[in-house]
Amino acid sequence: MATIRPFRAEDLPALYDICLRTGDSGQDASHLYADPRIIGEIYAAPYGVLQPDLAFVAEDEQGVAAYVLGTPDTRAFEARQEAEWWPRLRTVHPEPPGPPSRAWTRDQWRAYQIHHPFTVPRAVVEAAPAHLHINLLPRLQGQGMGQALVATLLAALAEVGARRVHLGCDTGNHRALRFYDIYGFQRFDEDRNTVWMTLDIV
Repeated sequence: MATIRPFRAEDLPALYDICLRTGDSGQDASHLYADPRIIGEIYAAPYGVLQPDLAFVAEDEQGVAAYVLGTPDTRAFEARQEAEWWPRLRTVHPEPPGPPSRAWTRDQWRAYQIHHPFTVPRAVVEAAPAHLHINLLPRLQGQGMGQALVATLLAALAEVGARRVHLGCDTGNHRALRFYDIYGFQRFDEDRNTVWMTLDIV
């Protein structure tokens, strides 16, 4: 059985690994990236570094195999990323030349994202200022671990005063969307690639 515990600094490589191995609409994206860390630089690692008090992992006998990450104030976290996270990465990952192109590789798109970070739509943040990310490797799926991880983070968010949380889920990640629907997240909005969902914490 896996156990849930607070994130530790030595878990950072596992965040990168899990993010990559779930980075293709919940499936393994290892074959899509030349740089195995670049997707984790955007969606996982900054939480472990900048908001470790709201990061939790699930660990079994094989190691860390899931995480849930969050922040109580999305806009404040975005501002902190701009000040403390993106500058170093922009020197490591140069911006691709020219305008965005369908011919770009996944690495080029992620490098572009590092130079032009995505911001959550205003209506979503106004409705639910906190947000979370959760990913589980297949060996922990279907065991109730996802629900336990979300509940752990929601309790921690409530302790710091958060009242509503949002998440964005890829429209093609049908397994995750079913999980969030069952958990009780409400579908708030949808754009071309993302379903935005919200949940009352208390």
